[in-house]
Amino acid sequence: MPLLTRITGPRDLDRLSLEQLDQLAGEIRTFLVDAVSKTGGHLGPNLGVVELTIALHRVFESPKDKVLWDTGHQSYVHKLLTGRQDFSRLKMKGGLSGYPSQAESDHDVIENSHASTVLGWADGLAKANEIQDRDDHVVAVIGDGALTGGMAWEALNNIAAAKDRPLVIVVNDNERSYAPTIGGLANHLATLRTTDGYERFLARGKDLLERTPVVGKPLYETLHGAKKGLKDFIAPQGMFEDLGLKYVGPIDGHDIEALESALTRAKRFGGPVIVHCLTEKGRGYTPALQDEADRFHGIGPIHPDTGLPIKASGADWTSVFGDEMVQLGKEREDIVAITAAMLQPVGLKKFADAFPERVYDVGIAEQHGATSAAGLAAGGLHPVFAVYATFLNRAFDQLLMDVALHKCGVTFVLDRAGVTGTDGASHNGMWDMSILQVVPGIRIAAPRDADQVRAQLREAVQVDDAPTVVRYSKGAVGPAVEAVGTVGGMDVLREPGTDTPDVLLVSVGALAPMCLEIADLLDKQGITTTVVDPRWVKPVDEAMAPLAERHRVVVTVEDNSRVGGVGSAIAQALRDAGVDVPLRDFGIPPRFLDHASRKEVMAEIGLTSPDIARQVTGLVAKLDGRVERSAAQEMEPARD
Repeated sequence: MPLLTRITGPRDLDRLSLEQLDQLAGEIRTFLVDAVSKTGGHLGPNLGVVELTIALHRVFESPKDKVLWDTGHQSYVHKLLTGRQDFSRLKMKGGLSGYPSQAESDHDVIENSHASTVLGWADGLAKANEIQDRDDHVVAVIGDGALTGGMAWEALNNIAAAKDRPLVIVVNDNERSYAPTIGGLANHLATLRTTDGYERFLARGKDLLERTPVVGKPLYETLHGAKKGLKDFIAPQGMFEDLGLKYVGPIDGHDIEALESALTRAKRFGGPVIVHCLTEKGRGYTPALQDEADRFHGIGPIHPDTGLPIKASGADWTSVFGDEMVQLGKEREDIVAITAAMLQPVGLKKFADAFPERVYDVGIAEQHGATSAAGLAAGGLHPVFAVYATFLNRAFDQLLMDVALHKCGVTFVLDRAGVTGTDGASHNGMWDMSILQVVPGIRIAAPRDADQVRAQLREAVQVDDAPTVVRYSKGAVGPAVEAVGTVGGMDVLREPGTDTPDVLLVSVGALAPMCLEIADLLDKQGITTTVVDPRWVKPVDEAMAPLAERHRVVVTVEDNSRVGGVGSAIAQALRDAGVDVPLRDFGIPPRFLDHASRKEVMAEIGLTSPDIARQVTGLVAKLDGRVERSAAQEMEPARD
């Protein structure tokens, strides 16, 4: 009987010998490859933390002790060891989340899956334990990539202030986040503490410094206020111990016995401790180890034996952007690119290959990336910062105060905007067009197809006195949606065929095909419709108000929160212009959405062609006076 099937909770690990634990680790890797190859998911990160997760659950007593996972994409092994072994619907509706989930288990604490937050959580939980005199332990697992985020260092500064407040920080050092970790911090973690002589340390340290694109020593001195020689600089424990943190390691992250010993020592220490573990992303699976790009960080369904995709994917939004960036780079030497540790996921790999000196990977540091972009713009360049829409939330203040206030020409390209689905609540890019509405001078483009991605990206980088945004969806890009005319700067996608049309349907971005379907359904009900794509949704086109005035009702459809989104902005523009036309806005409700496919999520929130057409038909019927009894009257009881 396989050992894994006998594990229903962490305490089942206690009775296993070291030999059995090694056997269990092998079974877990086999399970992960088999399960995740069918559903897709984060394979490489989880293959790398098998022994570490086993050791954590042997030494600590979850859920009494809080084991926290930064980002959380490496929590699959944790799920297996806490009684969740049905991976058949991983990331699908009704199945396991791809991240920790409080709804799934008491063993899960953090589920926001945005990096560099775990140490802040751990600091707060440790303080709560202290105030309430609890003996619970707090363990925070953070990757070397997540340590490049400023939030992690803010937390470390606070954690180190309490020398006698217990807290264990496990640094999972695999030299990667998505891709290899770079920067000054990477040099510290790459330099292992050993008993070798000083001259050997010195030679290795110089070599590491020469190979990094970011100078580490100034960052180190700034963070720690220390003027230290190279001998101390190249010893990684010095970096943490200068902050007042006990350092243990480096530990072989695949040696369960060594891990347990180190974690047990850290557990007994009465203050904050760093346990530095060296792991291998993708361990035990040859196709992952051979993937130099990201070690199978995130995959779709694959053949488990070869690691090859089961079906070839068509052109997607990201690749369209990436190819156009290369063309722009050839035409304009002032175009530079920025990524926050996601060079390949956001489509900048080809640009980096073509122009390596014109791309900057800032690590998981979106705030710094935005402000650095302002500096690049002020220096005469035009930076293009490509980032997932959900991660731009983290850089709002910098976009507002550093980029917009200073009228810097920076283009933000937002990948995975709107409903992304399977990665759950924290990865839906559903807030950007609401958050950014308040930024003075900003211009926001929502391309409807690949042709518009290319065209609007080119329009965006022409703007040198304000921030611009180009946002697009996740996955395959559909066929081109041709315009049949223009009004102002807007594209008309469907003419009503009458001088007195009923509905002005404003289509935002990738929802254009759905809006055309809505118009077809309305036409069958005798409702005439104009479908217009604003292309640039902020500022609202000056032609919008007079166009709306020619219709009986305005309907907006967007893949963004209804609160403060494009519909709200258009409604305000109509009010300001004195246009008194009813407006109905359709979008994402203001709530966190459970993981499911994009199609399932859209159906759940009523953002489908039949749902919208049905409601618009009812609205027009009311305007026609065809509804004789109101909903309230329908609820009234019959009278004698």
